[in-house]
Amino acid sequence: MESPSSKRPATKLILGIRRGDAVRKQEARDKVGKLEGRVKEVAGVMTGNRKLEREGSRQRAGGAVQESVGKARRNVGEIEYRGEVMSTHVTLHRRQAAAAVILTTMVLAGGCTMNAATGHRQFSLIGEQQEIAMGRDASKDVAQSMGLVDNPELQTYVQQVGATLAADSERPDLPWTFAVVDDPVVNAFALPGGFIYVTRGILAHFNSEAELASVMGHEIGHVTARHSVQQMSQAQLANIGLGVAMIASEDFQKYAGLASQGLQLMFLKFSRDDEREADSLGLRYLVRDGYDPHQMAKVFDTLARVSQAEGGGGIPVWASTHPAPERRAESISEQVQQLTGDQQTGRVDRDSYLHRLEGLVFGDDPRQGYAVGNIFYHPELAFQLTFPPGWVIVNQRQAVGALSPAKDAVVVLTLAEEGSPQAAAEAFFKQGDVERGNSWRQGYYYFRTVASSQQSQTLRGVAGFVSEGGHVYRLLGYTAGERWDSFGSDLQRCLASFTKLTDRHHLQVKPKLVRVVTLPRQMTVAEVARRYSSTVDAAELALLNGVGIDQRLERGQVVKIVVGGELPGS
Repeated sequence: MESPSSKRPATKLILGIRRGDAVRKQEARDKVGKLEGRVKEVAGVMTGNRKLEREGSRQRAGGAVQESVGKARRNVGEIEYRGEVMSTHVTLHRRQAAAAVILTTMVLAGGCTMNAATGHRQFSLIGEQQEIAMGRDASKDVAQSMGLVDNPELQTYVQQVGATLAADSERPDLPWTFAVVDDPVVNAFALPGGFIYVTRGILAHFNSEAELASVMGHEIGHVTARHSVQQMSQAQLANIGLGVAMIASEDFQKYAGLASQGLQLMFLKFSRDDEREADSLGLRYLVRDGYDPHQMAKVFDTLARVSQAEGGGGIPVWASTHPAPERRAESISEQVQQLTGDQQTGRVDRDSYLHRLEGLVFGDDPRQGYAVGNIFYHPELAFQLTFPPGWVIVNQRQAVGALSPAKDAVVVLTLAEEGSPQAAAEAFFKQGDVERGNSWRQGYYYFRTVASSQQSQTLRGVAGFVSEGGHVYRLLGYTAGERWDSFGSDLQRCLASFTKLTDRHHLQVKPKLVRVVTLPRQMTVAEVARRYSSTVDAAELALLNGVGIDQRLERGQVVKIVVGGELPGS
């Protein structure tokens, strides 16, 4: 959670998309009825148009249709909705799924265009200008929800590397934008229209510009191949909602005011076929720009190692949105061996890249909030809050929340937009489906939501509206109505624990930082960690430097270390 006075803009906590069983069943029935009617309509049009097609065009379109049918069968063969807060399942009948497959096939046959990057005919309901507009809108959400690293020199460098790669792609005229987001998780992602992001977490794990270019080329490949656009088009046909990292139900997110719909785009999960294609395209762009192509296999080995231990953070880890194809690094190496001799060599730019990482924040930035046990401290905003023991704490830009172990109760704290606690309370209870209960202390109220056709579940909770340090906060604790007796007292105690932070030890915390050093002699990784008082262990230091834990590092070698970041009471 970040102070609104900092340079990075703030946004609201992302909540998940969840629906009740009754609503989903009706949606499924409505959907299938529309699909079956549309199948007949499209089939009639296709029959009339088929006579006008030339034989060659029909064969090419048929190949594209068959490829799309395979994808449609995998995507629509069984559509299952799961709810975490209130667990329900609805699975479409095979006849219904078959209708969706047939409709998808018919529309794909008439909506295919040739993709210059892949050389394949490709289905899309979204034109290039619409794609750019969607990406530009979503990029604003990314900047607000995650924030950008406050390092203009580093941002300019990443933009230059990415723009040079993209200029040699098949879509050079897109408004290519490359930026570093302030998130510790190791990841990179591409939005439609050429908006590409790398996290500071992934930058810290690269050891050369060639490795950075490998991942950025991969993400450029997702854009030139229009993978995100394909997914969105297929979702439109099947009317399948997109899922976001969730800590609450859809029924409540409109009341909490904490959803960010544009960010759904960055949670699109690519298929393994998409990943293979993006790998190959990334390698193509890497070679065109004169980099050593062998570095691409190396960086995928590093990402595989990172994914084994990675977790948490504001966005998904690399492995969750980029499912690794079989033998990924080996496949890239085989493709490199097929290049000409000149193409198999190129620049790496190792040491110059490493020096650009000097002073980069590593891991979570405690100045934006951190937890010791179940107590959450926020130094920049100077408050603390005690969550129920055992709950999972989730800290994001303008919100902090916690989930019960079974994910059936939630607490969320956000900055209110209103100028006073009274105005914030009035705005919250002005929503038609929220009923205000009695006040149990000044500024704190019981509430419940009213079931409706749009909201299948009744929620009960407590809400608090507090002014502290020049800011107005809204605190919400809630659960399903039938679970209130189990959680009501815990939720009240949690909200009532909100107080000003005065302990200077907690107020003056500093983050871990990347430092770049030149070794005075040959050393093991463990010796480096001890000599430079590293605040991460030798195993993590080895991972950061792309070496084995037992590998000896040479005299004069430039390496990364991590220093600082000790937390009081941890």
